[in-house]
Amino acid sequence: MSEMRVVGVRVELPANQPILLLREVEGDRYLPIWIGSVEATAIALEQQGVRPSRPLTHDLLKDVIEALGTELQQVRITDLQEGTFFAELVFEGDIRVSARPSDSVALALRIGVPIFAEEAVLAEAGLVIPDEQEDEVEKFREFLDSVSPEDFRGAEQ
Repeated sequence: MSEMRVVGVRVELPANQPILLLREVEGDRYLPIWIGSVEATAIALEQQGVRPSRPLTHDLLKDVIEALGTELQQVRITDLQEGTFFAELVFEGDIRVSARPSDSVALALRIGVPIFAEEAVLAEAGLVIPDEQEDEVEKFREFLDSVSPEDFRGAEQ
């Protein structure tokens, strides 16, 4: 299992489909995951430090977890079946709740817990970007710095 960090979210054209991009903390593999526009917006807002006037669903879930006195310890991307990724929220006492990776990552960013991906998932869907393509990663980061949540509104899921 590898710890991952969120590189960001971008919209893939021409389909207008958001992609969540994760990268190994101690490695060279990237994990692209197609996600919905609502989740993309939630992730982008959190990365940009934008606080909506009313809590979004992921903010609400964070508040519920805190109100119940439990602790989310980590998020795990556990499986990939027929192009669909699966994840788990891992709470104290090794309590696990199945969740979509996009929701899991949005929650992990809000709570500040680590994100992990199973080796089998990375072996199947992970991408190694050669050094000569590092410029593309830098361009992606620049894109993330310039993107706004409105860019994700109206994208088809």
